[in-house]
Amino acid sequence: SLEDLRDQVATTKGYFARDFSLGLGWNNMRYIIEAAALQATLLNRTLILPSFVYARACEYDIHVCAEYATMVNKGDAIGWDEWRELPIEQQMGWQLPMGLMLNLTHLREKHSVILVSDYLRLHGRPASDEHSNGAWHRTDYISTPNVFETDKSKKPSQFVVENSWYDPGGVNRVDFIPEEMKARGRYDESLSDAQYGRRGGWPAETESAVSRRLSAALPENKYYMDFATAKSTLQDGDSGAVWDLSTDEKVIDLLHHNGWEVLYTFLGALGADYTKTVVNPLDQVVRRSTIRGWVDEYDRETADVLVLAGETHLYRKPGAMRFTTEAGRRSFQDTVLNYLVPVDAVDELASKLASRMYERVGGRLWMGAHMRRGDFVRLGWAMESDPETHVRRVKDRLGKGREFLESLKSRDIQTYDIPGIKPNADLLSRPPPRSGDAFYVATDERDPKAMETIQSGGAVFMKDLLTQDDMRDFGWSLMITDYRAIVEQHLLAHSAFFYAHAMSSVAGGIVNMRGGAGADRHTSLLD
Repeated sequence: SLEDLRDQVATTKGYFARDFSLGLGWNNMRYIIEAAALQATLLNRTLILPSFVYARACEYDIHVCAEYATMVNKGDAIGWDEWRELPIEQQMGWQLPMGLMLNLTHLREKHSVILVSDYLRLHGRPASDEHSNGAWHRTDYISTPNVFETDKSKKPSQFVVENSWYDPGGVNRVDFIPEEMKARGRYDESLSDAQYGRRGGWPAETESAVSRRLSAALPENKYYMDFATAKSTLQDGDSGAVWDLSTDEKVIDLLHHNGWEVLYTFLGALGADYTKTVVNPLDQVVRRSTIRGWVDEYDRETADVLVLAGETHLYRKPGAMRFTTEAGRRSFQDTVLNYLVPVDAVDELASKLASRMYERVGGRLWMGAHMRRGDFVRLGWAMESDPETHVRRVKDRLGKGREFLESLKSRDIQTYDIPGIKPNADLLSRPPPRSGDAFYVATDERDPKAMETIQSGGAVFMKDLLTQDDMRDFGWSLMITDYRAIVEQHLLAHSAFFYAHAMSSVAGGIVNMRGGAGADRHTSLLD
């Protein structure tokens, strides 16, 4: 009810809105939502999510899916020209309600979240007034008062964090700056830079020998390095005779005394951050003067709506910021793994399909892969453009996975660094795969000849496991290719070994789910 929405928002300082890039696929959207939930909660604000996202493909004739989900021309709805040259049926997309994509009830147990349609209703507007491209409309959305506001001339106030302020060159955006860090660096609230939106800052410090050595070791156009790299840099040459580097604690103390700090984040696949995985913690070292705190700069804002402008997703760490404490990193990891999850029916169906895969391979452990093709082939990003070569590559990697699973019997399972995770008991209780066993493949490939080629190599597809009862019980959303992919992600979380492309956001989601399911850290391979 409107009263419930009012009461929920009243527990926070106001609203947090963003320009959501609805032209992206669901997994990239989910990563953006992960960051948005963090940004909103740090400021004690209610996150406003789009009421819908866009799916890109239908398993049947496009008009069949249009009977169940609103069909739009993606280019028209979003304002992008990316699809204009494609056949008209490939230009179409389908609106899927956010409540179908995420278990919002569960998410609200940790984060205050509403939809744009909820916000509009709270301000006397119909849900149909929601703009189709996911951007927060700077004037339209604040043009009417809250329905519970007695002064009908009082419209919502708004503050915009400009995109260029978020993390311009030379800046490491963090969640907040602890008081002890401020004291070390003599943080000055009066320092500011209007051009880059900086509020507060660090006074200049004389550069020491330690700082010069670390600065010289920074990669070009990077403002951070891994802790291990910083430590080895300081150990080079005869510095060990000058600086006590005997323990990590003493290294950290040396960093602190020389204007550097340790920040906490996550390791990406192959040194990049396309997958946004949160299962491998990583400590990094940065110059203190590059640190800007999200809370320190924007918690002071009292506007009803605080808006983060533009895109802050690409080329950034999970959460779109680093953390100044291990506790902050753990809390974000907890949100990603345990609260930003789909509706229960997805897990239930994935478990059924996993059982059928076990039946296919005689009760042995089974392996799986994600073969990103579709737009990756068109853009030249696929690992192999030819399906026969691609499936051969997959089988080669799964062969290495089979060898590893055979060796598991002789040692303990090594789970990812996630609190409270129990090892997947199937890894030790079931026999390892055999050469020639069928393996599961999740793919967006739909060309019949390519599908036949992949299947002839031993692959099992979702259509081979789904029954009519599954379709009836689950409902119409399984007609949407993008939604099937969500079920497949959860299915592959059950696989004993998983292989995929390191540039695929789909793969990153699967690795996170596998981490939460107690997989051995060596049973996921991205390259």
